[in-house]
Order: sequence, then C-alpha cells, then structure tokens
Amino acid sequence: MEGLLYIAAVLAAALGTAHSVLGERYILTRLFRRNDLPKLFGGSEFTTRTLRFAWHITTIGWYGFAALLVHAGRGDLTVSGMLQILGMTFVASGFLPLLLTRGKHLSWLVLFVIGGIALWCAA
Repeated sequence: MEGLLYIAAVLAAALGTAHSVLGERYILTRLFRRNDLPKLFGGSEFTTRTLRFAWHITTIGWYGFAALLVHAGRGDLTVSGMLQILGMTFVASGFLPLLLTRGKHLSWLVLFVIGGIALWCAA
C-alpha cells in the first residue's frame, strides 16, 4: 500500500506542476492578451494578478496533498505532522496573493492566519 501512496504523491505533484506550467502557457497568457478584462482598482493589472494567483494556488494545494500522501506512505503521518504540512501549505499559499497583487487582495492575511494557527497547534 505504501507504494501506491508514493505513486499518488508523485502524480499529485506532477499534476500540480502540469497545471501551473500548461495553464500559464495555454490559458493565462492567452486570456491576458484580451482587451476586455475587468478593470479593478484603476486597471486590469489587479485582475490579471488575481487570476494568476488564483490559478497557481491550486498547485500549492496539490503539493501539500502530495506531502500528506508521502507521510501516509511512510506510516509516520501524525496529527502534528499533518498540521505542520497544512500550516506550511496555507502560509505558502498566502505568499501568492501577497506578492502577485502587492497585498491588495486580502486573502493573504486569512491564509497566513490559518497557516499560523495550524503551525501553532502542531507544536
């Protein structure tokens, strides 16, 4: 069974990578060439940055799931370990809106709080 969990982890990580790379190349770049994107906060830059982080946050989530699968395969997944992985996944997710929207999309704050609570409870 552990081998199957490792395969699932590799597939989850590969899917996340493919989602980001192929989505950026074939969907986002084509979408951002359009002239009719909504103009929020004075222009379409906020819109494109928000769509970009929303697209790539999925990949971070799948990497977190892959880490959970690896630990489950090793048989050492504890509640504390699970909370650490979840906390780090939420904190990593928070950096996307913080950096890509320059803090204008306030989801980074909520993601950091969730990650911080999970990490604090893991200790």
